[in-house]
Amino acid sequence: MALGLALLAALGPPAPRASVPPQISAADARPGLGVTLRRCRTVTVADDACEAAWEAKRRHFFGQERRAR
Repeated sequence: MALGLALLAALGPPAPRASVPPQISAADARPGLGVTLRRCRTVTVADDACEAAWEAKRRHFFGQERRAR
């Protein structure tokens, strides 16, 4: 019986492939924000500019910029 089920599973139609999520290009980001975020990756002390940049990135990621305007 197990062999029959394995054969049916192997010969059945293939499972549908998941769609690939859209890629966000650098053109979608604000100019200069990427440079600031790259610099802030290695900062180990509190930095107001980095905190503001990460907050802007979070708002952009969650789509809160469009609703707030």
